[in-house]
Amino acid sequence: MRTPVFTGACPALVTPFDAQGAINYDVFAKQIDFQIQHGVDAVCVCGTTGESATMSIREHIAAVEFCVRHVDHRVKVIAGTGSNDTSAAVYLSRHAQESGADAILVVTPYYNKATQTGLIRHYEYIADRVDIPMILYNVPSRTGVSFTAESYQVLSRNPKINGVKEASGNFSLLAHTRCLCGDDFYIWSGNDDQVVPMMSLGAKGVISVVSNIAPEVMVRMSHLCLEGQYEEAARMQIQYMDFIDALFLEVNPIPVKCAMNLLGMEAGPLRLPLCEMSPANLEKLKNAMSRLGIL
Repeated sequence: MRTPVFTGACPALVTPFDAQGAINYDVFAKQIDFQIQHGVDAVCVCGTTGESATMSIREHIAAVEFCVRHVDHRVKVIAGTGSNDTSAAVYLSRHAQESGADAILVVTPYYNKATQTGLIRHYEYIADRVDIPMILYNVPSRTGVSFTAESYQVLSRNPKINGVKEASGNFSLLAHTRCLCGDDFYIWSGNDDQVVPMMSLGAKGVISVVSNIAPEVMVRMSHLCLEGQYEEAARMQIQYMDFIDALFLEVNPIPVKCAMNLLGMEAGPLRLPLCEMSPANLEKLKNAMSRLGIL
């Protein structure tokens, strides 16, 4: 029986850049410490929120190595290693393993729009070449392809595949996956606005954008669900919905980096083709933060 890589809350870490566009490792260390001090159960480096799509292979490897070294076993480290090129995903996954990461997060191969057979072969090929647990990542709004519950069923039989970060927003897919797969194929919410409903259907926690700013909120919300206190967790979910929505007014991680910079958290600039928020949406973000007393 597999055990989940983590239960509870895991920030999808922002990658802070300096004025010249290089990774700001001093600030990165502070942000990692901030998350751990507020009780997160794991951290995820080089995911979507970390702008991994604009990082070179060398930067990607260096960021994972730095994160693993700085965390120093205080919590689990999950490294994003997905690619639309299977061989590149293997390369990044092996380096994550060699760096000491506890697990890898592998997004569906974007742009190629693989068939379900292609998806299954992609993940099995990677799993056969690493020895640490793999978390699948389903986010069809970005990649143009989604798993079916039947594909999850096939992949759930692979002992190295621990489960999936589900960001499709499709609750029917979630329910059918829970029906078809064993109890040790674990699911994590990839959407901050759906943590409580997904955990009520058996998800083990959240890989969160909001946690970059309010880790204590996501830790509390997810742990209430783990304890079966769904009514109180639902109140938190509803209380923070306006702020969560504001963090997705534009494509992630544009708003969360803007919010962090407003708070003096030194997230730094975005890398093109991402750019700063429009003035109208920035004002909406500020208002949402002010209403919660965050700003």
